[in-house]
Amino acid sequence: MTRLVLFGAPIAIVASILFNGGDSEPPTVTRQADGPGKAGAAEPEAAGQADARADEIDALPPGLAAPAMKETASRLVASAEASTLDWRSQYGAIEDVGDGTGYTAGIVGFCSGTNDMLQLVEAYTEEHPDNPLAPFLPALRAVDGSDSHEGLDPGFTDAWREAAQDPAFRKAQDATRDRLYFEPAVRLAKMDGLGTLGQFIYYDAMVLHGPGVEADGFYGIRDAAMRAADTAAEGGDETTYLNAFLDGSRSAIKARKVQRDTTRIDTAQRVFLRDGNLGMEKPLVWQVYGETFRIT
Repeated sequence: MTRLVLFGAPIAIVASILFNGGDSEPPTVTRQADGPGKAGAAEPEAAGQADARADEIDALPPGLAAPAMKETASRLVASAEASTLDWRSQYGAIEDVGDGTGYTAGIVGFCSGTNDMLQLVEAYTEEHPDNPLAPFLPALRAVDGSDSHEGLDPGFTDAWREAAQDPAFRKAQDATRDRLYFEPAVRLAKMDGLGTLGQFIYYDAMVLHGPGVEADGFYGIRDAAMRAADTAAEGGDETTYLNAFLDGSRSAIKARKVQRDTTRIDTAQRVFLRDGNLGMEKPLVWQVYGETFRIT
């Protein structure tokens, strides 16, 4: 899973995630990109527009945010990121996958080098100061933006797994995922007039590419799609627009130097779209990395 330019982060790096589930082509995509530092970080215009219309957007039908659909979305993402539908099994997962972003861990692959792990551990420690990860906060701040393990080894991986036994830490992972990725993607998709499938496509792209404004970041891909086709909110055909968005997402994957597999689009999202399943009605059958998954 690719991460990320976090707006307001001390270091903005697009990182790669997540775990090799044993496939012949594991679901890890690597890229890095320069981004603004904390002082110069600017929220994308579209994100600001969605925030300004939050009350209006949140009054719309829940779509992907409905509990059952959010569970489906989590399982779909996990199939591509960790070759499993059991996304909750990933709370305690942690390893350095060799992509230049340090340790990758948790349900959406929070990385020690990409600021989201730091945000997660800071939030958890604020509420639970005596947690096993708290002693590693100075080291996490020091290595943010790099692949260094300095100050984390030995002990950090064991501390992560220990913390993952705490329901409060699992809740903190959920909250950080929602704040950084799920909620911004779904809100923006609704602003663009997209139904449940379109909301999922946005969320998966936010997870995969990170919320960057560069050409291969989420907002850059959206900008290119909007130049190619009108969104549903602009009076365009939803399927035509989503195909344009997926074309841009696919091109961004293929442009990478490693892990250029596009099956999460070709044999998953594009299949749902081609079938006209804009509401993501079950049963859902898809393939990722040659493996077939089903949700009934």
